[in-house]
Amino acid sequence: MKPRFDYYQAAPNALAAQLALSNYVRDCGLEHSLLELVKTRASQLNGCAYCLEMHTRESRAAGETEPRLHLLAAWHESPLYTERERAALAWTEAVTLVATSRVPDEVYEAARAQFSEAELVKLTLAISVINTWNRLAVSFRAVHPMPEIPLK
Repeated sequence: MKPRFDYYQAAPNALAAQLALSNYVRDCGLEHSLLELVKTRASQLNGCAYCLEMHTRESRAAGETEPRLHLLAAWHESPLYTERERAALAWTEAVTLVATSRVPDEVYEAARAQFSEAELVKLTLAISVINTWNRLAVSFRAVHPMPEIPLK
């Protein structure tokens, strides 16, 4: 795959605003491990290889386990995630797929049982930010760094 163009170079002020929002989310007080799971799950849903590579790598560096990363796409069937993480992942799916999900009441209720109103706003903003990054990377065909392993 070949990148279409460098969107950072094409609109630096726009990307500076997006980075500022990303920095806010990073420091908003929600658990780093939770935010990385959310970013990874949204990136799976959006098919963003660039962001998947980045967030799984960053998750591993922060101590996330391989089984939890490998099973994230099937989190509904795995006991490896806490109730708070499960609520965040369900919220992530509903918000990412808002056009079809309409964010169901039962997903909202589960999220509110785990997150304060302020935390839920921050979580929704985090989901929105990763969705924007996914849309930029997928639309302009950003290519993730290549691993040090030989391709087959």
